[in-house]
Amino acid sequence: MADTYFATGRRKKSVARVELLPGNGTITINGKSIDEYFGLETLKLIVRQPLELTGNGGKFDVNCKVVGGGFTGQAGAIRHGISRALVEADPDSKTNLKQEGFLTRDPRMKERKKYGLKKARRAPQFSKR
Repeated sequence: MADTYFATGRRKKSVARVELLPGNGTITINGKSIDEYFGLETLKLIVRQPLELTGNGGKFDVNCKVVGGGFTGQAGAIRHGISRALVEADPDSKTNLKQEGFLTRDPRMKERKKYGLKKARRAPQFSKR
């Protein structure tokens, strides 16, 4: 069994490189603790979900670098990366993580802007005269 496990998670424009180390459960994101990096409790909960589901909350330290997107996309990317790393560490946990949808890459992306429109779907205001 290897000591460290690496995985990449993605969501929207965010990419997270996750490193899983044996430890006591500390989560570090871009050199900051999870409490410093994410202000909202819901985002912290999203990041911890795969660890809680597999019962590895206090067994692994998570060290990750995340770039791009907003905070919600980054939290989703970290969750995806942690889930992939946990499967690498323990292949038996794959069924639980797959069932919860943590291993599925969320395909929803921002729709491109079309010509003649102000945004992807927002048309210019119509005026009869």
